Amino acid sequence: MASMLHTAPPVHTTSLAGLRKIHTGKVRDIYEIDADSMLIVTTDRLSAFDVVMPDPIPDKGRVLNTISNFWFGKTAHLVPNHLTGRSVDEVVKDPAERALLADRAVIVKRLKTVPLEAVVRGYVIGSGWKDYQSTGAISGIKLPAGLKQAAKLPQTLFTPSTKAAIGDKDETISFEQATKVVGAEVAARVRDTSIALYEFAARYARERGIIIADTKFEFAQGPDGKLVLIDEVLTPDSSRFWPADTYREGTSPPSFDKQFVRDYLETLDWNKKAPGPRLPAEVIERTREKYLEALTRLTK
Repeated sequence: MASMLHTAPPVHTTSLAGLRKIHTGKVRDIYEIDADSMLIVTTDRLSAFDVVMPDPIPDKGRVLNTISNFWFGKTAHLVPNHLTGRSVDEVVKDPAERALLADRAVIVKRLKTVPLEAVVRGYVIGSGWKDYQSTGAISGIKLPAGLKQAAKLPQTLFTPSTKAAIGDKDETISFEQATKVVGAEVAARVRDTSIALYEFAARYARERGIIIADTKFEFAQGPDGKLVLIDEVLTPDSSRFWPADTYREGTSPPSFDKQFVRDYLETLDWNKKAPGPRLPAEVIERTREKYLEALTRLTK
């Protein structure tokens, strides 16, 4: 991982010659290769409050891609994933573009996505904490009274949400509603696979000083109907990572992610709508350090 520690020029947007861009997400640019495969590029874009910031975080995309690939390898015994194992050099011939994509691009299978965000929670935090305070439950799942903020849940919860279009917010739904979206059998497989993935990863990360408080997975279905893990997996963007050594119940623990950016933005007179404000160099650097620390702890 040492190569990651020398900063390459940050990548905010990509435009690859000879490949058709079929999707621009908050962080990822996706290019068509053929009917069965596509190229996913993880840029250094950062979004906060669902707005993409104008300033990239150097190395962020390389960190996210490397962590995802690490977890895809670690969890292949639990569920197949969308990686093809093909080299990016097969489809990108220009040396400058290859250098741009180093450590931040993968060729994946094109599959039919399951239209659910598979959210898994191990701790009472974020929107789950707000829900619990007002209802004594999270997503309709009744919990014991008296849990503190950031407490470990008595059992891992699967709290799915709908997949929103860019600019919209995902909406949390009950498991019963999820069965209406994708069918009872697929919903149950998504739930059971998500919980198994989370619990496996949480044990692994805990031994390396990281608590995974919650995370979200995305799935597709292969031609045979089997679930396939796609998108990003257990990164600081898709999960809440806490340093185990400073974790305390009753407070919101600091996390290995863009919390520095969110905290800074909360001090501004900004309406949380696009365009996002420019970020100071110090906020950019501290955020970069957090991403790199998560990578180092998990993969050392």
